[in-house]
Amino acid sequence: MSRTRTERLVNLVICLLSTRRFLTAGQIASIVPGYEHDPEDERDHEAFQRKFERDKAELRELGVPLEIGTPSVWDNEPGYRIARREYALPDIPLAPDEAAAVGIAARLWQQTGLAAAASSGLAKLRAGGIDVDPHATLGVEAVVTVDPAFEPLTAAVRDRQAVTFDYHVPERDAARTRKLQPWGVVCWRGRWYVVGHDLERGAERCFRLSRIVSGVRRVGRRGVYEPPKVDLIAYVAKTSGPVERTSRASVLVRPGRAAGVRRWAETCVPGPDGDRLTLRYADVDFFAGWLVGYGADVVVLDPPELREEVVKRLKAIVAAGAPADGAPAAGASAEGASAGDRAEVAV
Repeated sequence: MSRTRTERLVNLVICLLSTRRFLTAGQIASIVPGYEHDPEDERDHEAFQRKFERDKAELRELGVPLEIGTPSVWDNEPGYRIARREYALPDIPLAPDEAAAVGIAARLWQQTGLAAAASSGLAKLRAGGIDVDPHATLGVEAVVTVDPAFEPLTAAVRDRQAVTFDYHVPERDAARTRKLQPWGVVCWRGRWYVVGHDLERGAERCFRLSRIVSGVRRVGRRGVYEPPKVDLIAYVAKTSGPVERTSRASVLVRPGRAAGVRRWAETCVPGPDGDRLTLRYADVDFFAGWLVGYGADVVVLDPPELREEVVKRLKAIVAAGAPADGAPAAGASAEGASAGDRAEVAV
């Protein structure tokens, strides 16, 4: 939908919500921006009527309760208004922990490029009488990273529009251009995938977003296909195959801490500074993201590439929480301000 039409629909809703009596099409045209026309000009008036009919159909499709009646007993021309009692949001009862979960989800999506949608959702909850503070989240911090292709691909899914991008897999020396009708974007085992119909191969395919090495470019018109009803996560799980944990890591864990890490350990050797654990893993990125969640309770010893990835992620978290001017946050000690420099020790 174009921005002009969106603004016109919003203005139409505001107009029809603000009146208690029915407004005729002519009265609406004189009030709502975007409906200006010359009623004496037959062509111009017919164009307005078509536009108004399309907008009414759009409002009904969106679930707006549009009422039709006559402004007075002397008028034969129909009028329109929106029933406030039906348009208002129902009560939304949320327990404190549920409200906190909503706040966490909103902060998560604000970090992944969908801040507008998150803000809109919170605004609707507040309009329904629910006070949701995205910062009061029981001490839980959502840390999510997505690939640059995430936002353009999700937008293309909504618009039902084909895309093209350069895709590189480790087994090949060069990237290849792929053309896809995307059906959806899903997360599986810590990685994001797009699933859709590959137009070059004439079959369904899934692609890992981290392997897209170019910008995502749209091609063709919008709304030219309808995605089939497919379990996208099940499809990605089937095509990805079983995870082979062929790499081995050595980590140091504080006594009595990080039970989740201990559960997957192959060996555990107690020591004066903690317990030295050996674990197998398949993917450096996914494994590093999992270990970071345990904070200073886990110190990565080997291999170097895993240690470097964990250090990089911790420094990114420290940088994201620092003030824009680079000064220490209010109440932070000098030691806390240098957490990025101590990241190698912390992990």
